[in-house]
Amino acid sequence: MRIGQWSFGRLAANPVFWAVVAFAGFAAWISLPELSDAEDQSTPVPSAVISPTQGSAWADPTPTSTVANPAAASPAGAVGPAAIATGPEAVPPEAKTETRTEKAPIEGLRISAQSWHRGGLGSKALVTLTLRNANDYPVRDIEIACAFARRDGRHLTDRKRVISDTIGIKSRKTYARMLVGFVNINANKAKCSLVTASRI
Repeated sequence: MRIGQWSFGRLAANPVFWAVVAFAGFAAWISLPELSDAEDQSTPVPSAVISPTQGSAWADPTPTSTVANPAAASPAGAVGPAAIATGPEAVPPEAKTETRTEKAPIEGLRISAQSWHRGGLGSKALVTLTLRNANDYPVRDIEIACAFARRDGRHLTDRKRVISDTIGIKSRKTYARMLVGFVNINANKAKCSLVTASRI
């Protein structure tokens, strides 16, 4: 027992003993942080878990803009400005041009001859006129307006009449003694003109 105490006391007084103890403690201290770092690296960290979509969004903003605007996508989407537009604005420019340049039915009609006389004790105006249709389609519901004036040219009254007959393509028709209305007994002159017509 004394020999053990004496040998421990001599070791405790020896500086080499303390150097060995210090070295062993230092080695143990160094090994512990390395194990801790290894555990930290093996543990998944939220910042390390980045999906490919997130990575590409940060690296290149182009995919984000493509998703935000699908209409401007690649040609595989087959979606362009002309396909998106709807309503009246979607009519192609060629169709609009054709609509604007197409003549109205009244432009292909004309009165080739006209005359008038009184009827019904002088109070009715009976008009005889010939209509020519130069259109490539038949027309009907032709409205005429007749202006009546005195012998000196002063205007008296106007009368209108709708001819619900049909005039064929590139043809003419004469309407004799057609009643257009009552007129002033002082009326001496009459001139009729075309107002509207309907295409068939």
